[in-house]
Amino acid sequence: MLAASLAVKVGKMNCEIVGKVPDTGLYLDRMGLYKLTKTKSPFSYNMKEPAGRFVPISIIKTAQQQSDFVTDMIPLLHLSEQNSRIIKYIVSELIRNVLEHAKSGSGAIVAAQYYKKTNRISIGICDNGIGVWRSMNESWHPITDADALRLALTPGITGTTRKEGGTSENAGAGLFFIKSIAKITRNYFVIYSGNAEYTLLRHRKRIKGFPRLYADPERDPHNQTNSAPNFQGTLVAVDISLDETPEFQTLLNVIGKVYDDAIRERKRAKYKEPKFI
Repeated sequence: MLAASLAVKVGKMNCEIVGKVPDTGLYLDRMGLYKLTKTKSPFSYNMKEPAGRFVPISIIKTAQQQSDFVTDMIPLLHLSEQNSRIIKYIVSELIRNVLEHAKSGSGAIVAAQYYKKTNRISIGICDNGIGVWRSMNESWHPITDADALRLALTPGITGTTRKEGGTSENAGAGLFFIKSIAKITRNYFVIYSGNAEYTLLRHRKRIKGFPRLYADPERDPHNQTNSAPNFQGTLVAVDISLDETPEFQTLLNVIGKVYDDAIRERKRAKYKEPKFI
């Protein structure tokens, strides 16, 4: 996703793929990376329908394109309708945040892949916008990029307001929710922006009880650096196991309530808008 984002940033005619192409190059071609560069694909194969298996690299700049991507993602989820609705909501919120707050002229670059053998989905969202530090600095003034990531992962904190709990339009919980799902399903989650990278590590499987979820991301097992190569933008990548375990279901029920409340608030705000005749 990072390579695709940088290719979009510099433009097709200023980007090429050089050197020996590994066997994984065929996968990158099918996902659409070559189409973003001036390099002609060296691969020849019968192209199969992606439905139910993956959604290739997509550039999202409008609400309609966001809706189309989420619609294409539905067959990959292999979940009940209710649980699919919640995952769709979280992904939509992350993309919406890019469109509304990242100030990226190239929009959001997204892709998704389903792995049948392990029954999991991998989702990547990247942008070439202002980055987490500049977004958070409008209200919270973090010192480093790592401080900004900690704020972004803390529920109830958003760069749009100093108010704890965010607003009805942006509750500051999307990243917390997606990280929590990765934690519950003991999977991969990473966020990278500026010089900072935060990677969630798999927690020890508890014999009994629901894994503890912490508002402070630094309490979760993780690797973190504030000296990564500078990336002016934001990358979020997550793996989600789709086995509907009791823990997974409990967490999605909690998120579902937040989702319902958010929709209710938006509808209420819409009805309050002044109407001019």
